[in-house]
Amino acid sequence: MKVLIIFVLLVCLSGCADAVSFRAAGNIQAVGFWHGLWHGWIAPLAWLASLLNDSIAVYAIYNNGGWYDFGFLLGIGALSSSGVTVKKR
Repeated sequence: MKVLIIFVLLVCLSGCADAVSFRAAGNIQAVGFWHGLWHGWIAPLAWLASLLNDSIAVYAIYNNGGWYDFGFLLGIGALSSSGVTVKKR
């Protein structure tokens, strides 16, 4: 039940993802760490959507480089490590 609630919340929050054309991306201020973190968290949903629609990308094209990348990797890493449990001996 807990996983279902988290999934529903993620789907609802993915509605906050932005859509920018390549032409418009050249005029937008570059995004940094916090946007990268957010995009990392919603990356699985963005990837699924990108399979259905060619205009959807998983990664922001108007990012500022290293800090965005760092946030993106932390966001992806948070998703992958949340399913790991450690048993005590």
